[in-house]
Amino acid sequence: MKVIKLDAIDSTNEFLKGLSNKQELENFTVVTAESQTKGKGQMGAVWDSEASKNLIMSVLVKDFLSNICQIYNLNISVSLAVIDVLESYKIPHLSIKWPNDILSYNKKIGGILIENSIKSDGTIISIVGLGLNVNQTDFGNLPKASSLAVICNKQFDKEELLFSIMDKIESNIKLWNQNAEMSWSDYTDKLFKKGIPMPFSDQNNQNFMGIIQGISPIGKLQVLLEDDRISEFDIKEIQMLY
Repeated sequence: MKVIKLDAIDSTNEFLKGLSNKQELENFTVVTAESQTKGKGQMGAVWDSEASKNLIMSVLVKDFLSNICQIYNLNISVSLAVIDVLESYKIPHLSIKWPNDILSYNKKIGGILIENSIKSDGTIISIVGLGLNVNQTDFGNLPKASSLAVICNKQFDKEELLFSIMDKIESNIKLWNQNAEMSWSDYTDKLFKKGIPMPFSDQNNQNFMGIIQGISPIGKLQVLLEDDRISEFDIKEIQMLY
């Protein structure tokens, strides 16, 4: 595993993407930064992070996905890796808010953004971005955000977390074929508010009640509606109101 450490960058995902286009990088090459000015979340959202307080990283993953229909397998591998490591640090009440927000209690402590590109020979290269709130304690006007430090009332070693998470990501990916069914089950079991009646809002700002059932094979959220239909929603088609 090669680790590239940067002081400041616009986006670790963009930096690693550009580097991989210019030269052949070894699998699981990691880029970390103390701060980034244009951190990205899902669907163009912004990921803000206080300089030097949090874990900001991007990982190159290749030779894993062979079909675009399998892309959610990588989301599951990475999300479970983060959850497993945080559980080993005794972070309480962890869950995954679909598609890839990491929560403790009902507070967001991390987010994952995976960008996939298909090469001319059909191979799929993935850039996995992870932002994890580690030692930041002030979140201003973000009432749903928190950090490991706030939750556990102590400081954490970012580099130790980095290597623990990377080891687990690499292990999960290498063992995917042996553990695929169990991993899908574990991911579903860890979904935030799964099986609990919850209010939602759709893309037309219409509110409705539903119960999260699970995830479709291509990563859509499956919700049981009041008329007993199970509908599937893509990112930004639905928002949980909590």
